[in-house]
Amino acid sequence: MQTTQIKDFTKGPIARELIIFSLPLFLSNLLQIVYNMVDMIVIGNHLGKTALSAVAVGGDVGHLLTFFAIGFSGAGQVIIARLIGARRQKDIGVFVGTMTGFLLFSALLISIIGFLFRHTLLELMNTPPEAYQGALEYSTVSMAGLVFIYGYNIVSAILRGMGDSKHPFIFISIAAVLNLVLDILFVMVFEMGPAGAALATVIGQAVSFIACSIFLVRNKEQFQLNVRPSAFVRWNREMLSDLLKLGIPMAIKSAAVQISRLFVNAWINSYGIAVSAFAGIANKVCNVSILVSNAMNTSGSTVVGQNLAAGEFRRVKRTLGALAVITLSVAAVFSGAILLFPQAIFGIFTTDPSVMALVPGYVPIAVLLFFGSAFRAIMNALINGSGNHNINFATAILDGIVMRVGLSLLFGLALHMEHYGFWLGDALAGFTPFWIGLVFYLTGNWKKGRMVPMEETDDVRAE
Repeated sequence: MQTTQIKDFTKGPIARELIIFSLPLFLSNLLQIVYNMVDMIVIGNHLGKTALSAVAVGGDVGHLLTFFAIGFSGAGQVIIARLIGARRQKDIGVFVGTMTGFLLFSALLISIIGFLFRHTLLELMNTPPEAYQGALEYSTVSMAGLVFIYGYNIVSAILRGMGDSKHPFIFISIAAVLNLVLDILFVMVFEMGPAGAALATVIGQAVSFIACSIFLVRNKEQFQLNVRPSAFVRWNREMLSDLLKLGIPMAIKSAAVQISRLFVNAWINSYGIAVSAFAGIANKVCNVSILVSNAMNTSGSTVVGQNLAAGEFRRVKRTLGALAVITLSVAAVFSGAILLFPQAIFGIFTTDPSVMALVPGYVPIAVLLFFGSAFRAIMNALINGSGNHNINFATAILDGIVMRVGLSLLFGLALHMEHYGFWLGDALAGFTPFWIGLVFYLTGNWKKGRMVPMEETDDVRAE
């Protein structure tokens, strides 16, 4: 009997499985945040607040271009999980070939577009003049390495969809260590500035992607991953259609959130170099806690997807309950830490008095961000795992555009709260997916997302 590394989440204790599956995801996200924070710490302490602002703005622009990878790899993970839940493992190879070919082609196209319009993007970001050149260098290097970031998202989505979160953690660990070493080498030894920090990140991602790809190829039998080389260029129409139906709303959601945050950050940058530098630090600090919710969201989507496809509705409800307990507990712990030790936490990145003066006013906003992320993770697991593209699209528009931009303008401009108002609007908008998901849950429409098993599909086609 052939051994398999595919994890079946339709059986066994839910809370335990969620924690075991999400722990490597949490550690993977933590390492990604850590090596992004390394950029900020090295730059902030070695080159000062102007370079810190350049990395923050350049990082925002580079991250914007990953919306397609985030959305479609998330959709791919859910579709793979649903194929497993419906006992259609033999279709996974065809889907993987289609998804990989489509996303790598998209990465090349988006890289070219980003490079052509990089000056326009930086101008729209209200990049401080003294930080413009550094932000340009950072974003340009990030665009050149975009294909590796897309590639890593692809292979990670494949493994996560099959219930394997351990190996993506191993490969991102390699990237984190390599990034740390190269950061010190490029920035502090070779004096390459923001471009050196970006290059260190790109090389780390490239090594991680290549190593993970080799692992998948060598273990394709254990993952029941039979992919013909032609599948990467001759995409299956039915599989591509499924990917587009779910991937487009999820990509729009990712893009809408990123664009609206760029809009918010553009206004924040207009308040001066100190505020711009603090915004970059604040994003990194809050991401450390938000990554827990993101890990639970990712693992929850796979568990929900498998159980919905298998018709295990009670297990879906129990999954959401377990997610609530875990994410809200974590939010409470991080909130306590930032309320008790705000100066110590933000002081890791800089000692500049003009930057540190912004800390007290930001602390309550950070608490809102922590709990908004916790509540969002619960219902995003249901929305994404259900494969309902209409609900995903509604969430994208309301969360990413209407609420985030609207609330930011309300507090920042109409109520004259300036940069604090824009941060507050962004934090409150984070609760939007929870309210949409709650309505979705109460209506019971999430139960309609069951995937038809292959043998039933064959019978229908025969008729």
